[in-house]
Amino acid sequence: MLRFKSALSILSKSSPYAVSTLGQNAQSVEDQIKEYLFITTDIEKAFRKALDAAKFGDIIFLCGSSGDGKSEILTRYCKMPAFKEKCTFHLDATHSFSPTTNAIQTLDTLFAKHYNDNSVLVIGINIGMLGNYAQEGAEAHFSIKQSISDFLEGKEGSDNHVFLDFEQFPKFVLDKAGHSAAFIKAFMQKLTAPSNNIIRDHFEHEKTLHARDKVLCVNYELFSDENVQDIVIELLFKARLVKDQFLTARALLDFVFHLLAGPSYLFDNIFTGNDNEIASKIVEFDPANIRSQHIDKFILSRSLGLQDSAFNVMVETLSLKGIESTLRPESYLRLFYLLKNTELGNNYHHSFKDDFQQKSIVEFARVWYLHFHFDGSDEHKKALRHYYRHIAVAAIHKYNNRNASTLEKKEFFISEHNGFQVAAELEFKEHIAEIEKNIERKTSHFNSYFKVGKKVIKLSTNINLFSLMIRIVEGYRPNKYDKSTIVLLDEVIDKIADIANSTQTLHILHKGSRYKITNDDYEEFEVSGL
Repeated sequence: MLRFKSALSILSKSSPYAVSTLGQNAQSVEDQIKEYLFITTDIEKAFRKALDAAKFGDIIFLCGSSGDGKSEILTRYCKMPAFKEKCTFHLDATHSFSPTTNAIQTLDTLFAKHYNDNSVLVIGINIGMLGNYAQEGAEAHFSIKQSISDFLEGKEGSDNHVFLDFEQFPKFVLDKAGHSAAFIKAFMQKLTAPSNNIIRDHFEHEKTLHARDKVLCVNYELFSDENVQDIVIELLFKARLVKDQFLTARALLDFVFHLLAGPSYLFDNIFTGNDNEIASKIVEFDPANIRSQHIDKFILSRSLGLQDSAFNVMVETLSLKGIESTLRPESYLRLFYLLKNTELGNNYHHSFKDDFQQKSIVEFARVWYLHFHFDGSDEHKKALRHYYRHIAVAAIHKYNNRNASTLEKKEFFISEHNGFQVAAELEFKEHIAEIEKNIERKTSHFNSYFKVGKKVIKLSTNINLFSLMIRIVEGYRPNKYDKSTIVLLDEVIDKIADIANSTQTLHILHKGSRYKITNDDYEEFEVSGL
């Protein structure tokens, strides 16, 4: 039997089993482990349905990014007797058939051959390569190129060209209750299942060894806690929202391998893993960096070795689970964060729950849901108006008028000339009708719609912008570190200024005095306030 770390190494991106090929030996232990861990995803179900419905002459494109699992699905189905005869599979459209041809020429050859074949052509292809072929493919395949262009532009294409995109089947789903990740959760549960689990068999064998890997065993036991799995998923979701980290199947497996088999305990691996693509993004969410009176006091007390009987009881409980009693204060905080929803010992760690709260993500999910599931009810409208009036509109107005503090609620600063500030009065509010018409649906953001006079302004609102707007309302003034996010607000401000410049009334402010200039229907200007 393999050592436990060797059994887990199949998850690593450096493993020869990280990418499926047609020549792998299906009898090896590694292949048995890989087969056991395979999860049927929603895109695979859609792919199977497309294969069943396909007619000779059809082309099915399985599209996505590198590492998202295209080859896993294609390798599995190309071996099935039901599809082996019916379909021609091309697993990777970035490859060519010979050193003298490139990927575009290979696809040209593939399509030309397909015209004479009595089969269904199935291709695994990256989105980038699709775009390249639409531009550079042979004109003899114009109908295919046109279908690809239609797909990339979100249009309906030819009936006999089917496109299944991994991006249409996101790893995370937002609903009224918050976020969920069915595929990730199913994988974690299968990895740690208490019975009929080839991975756990290797774990149990490891525990019997005199020279067992103690930290690895502790990490696996810790990861087997469903509440810990949910916290890890929460961190992955934060990385997707805040850091725009795209989560492929291969990246997820390598991340879990890093958590379990990394250099330290799981709770340190997840927050200090700069050598792992995903963990390097999660470092920013390290709970040890949260500044609160309670956390600061804990770090100081542990650093000074002050007595705390309740903490000592928790340390004893943790030692029974194999966790050493000499951890640094930061490591304990990371562990407490992962265990924040777990009952353990005297529950000393629960005292940090309020410090670990991430209210902006919960609120973002709620507002996201309001936009994408708008039902037109008065209750729904009321909830949306609260977001717009108390967060979005309030933040934009405050940011726009940051250098003109005397302006009133509906007045927007436009420019300043020799100490004279120019402003306009605008009706700036939510645009419910546009929200109702919106069809774009991405977990990473929602579109905020504003009505400015008779014009509509759309603002793509991600978690970073959402959080920044909340902070602006609370009195925060953006600085250079907010540059990548504040540019989105600046674009809205520019649009507001364009609309304000065309209004019939302007306000001029200078040294405490206020003047109002109105352009009437006869192109005559009326000035008041003199």
